Parts: sequence; structure tokens; C-alpha cells
Amino acid sequence: MERVRQLALALPDVWEKTSHGEPTFWVRKTMFASFADATTHHGAGRDAVWCKATHVTQALLLASDPARYFRPPYVGPSGWVGVYLDAPPDWTAVDERLRHAHGLALMPRARTPRRPR
Repeated sequence: MERVRQLALALPDVWEKTSHGEPTFWVRKTMFASFADATTHHGAGRDAVWCKATHVTQALLLASDPARYFRPPYVGPSGWVGVYLDAPPDWTAVDERLRHAHGLALMPRARTPRRPR
């Protein structure tokens, strides 16, 4: 967890808070990553970090290395990707996922135009 915290908090304007019983990382008002402790139902026996991602990125990572990446519960349907941390992690890959998630969180959301009255 400390290494995840160190990598996440090194990104610009990131802050941490506990949400749903786990450390989460935010930029502005958007969460972009969450630690999933192995001892909680979020980790389900394996330490991991969940990162905001697109559906395309999620699909590519799951297909490329299913032993390392997974579709996390709750946020997986939105495209998020999980990275297992219980085997010796590739910290460069974890850093890349966190940076990508951080960038996505900074992107403005597309707004649906209002219908004229």
C-alpha cells in the first residue's frame, strides 16, 4: 500500500481519503484509484489497486495479461481495471496505470445538451 500511495501522491493535485473503508486517491473531485486490501471484500484475498480506465484499455489489459489485470467489482462495468499486487508487481506498469487514471480524471466530462424549452 505504501508504494501505491507514494506513486499516486506524486501526481499533481492528488489527495487521499478513506472511502468505503479503503484508501482512495482523488484529483479535483474525481476518484481515480483505490487500494483494495486483501483482508476486505474489496481485495477478496489479494491486494490490488483499482484504476480508472476506458473500456478499450480495460479490454486490452485483460486480454494481454489476465494473471496481472482483472475487472474489479462495482467499478469494472465503467471500464476500471484492477492490478494485482500480491505477486511481485511490475511497479512501472502500476505507475503507468495510475498516471493514465489520473489523466482520465482530469478530462472534462461530456455533457448532454439541454433540450430547448
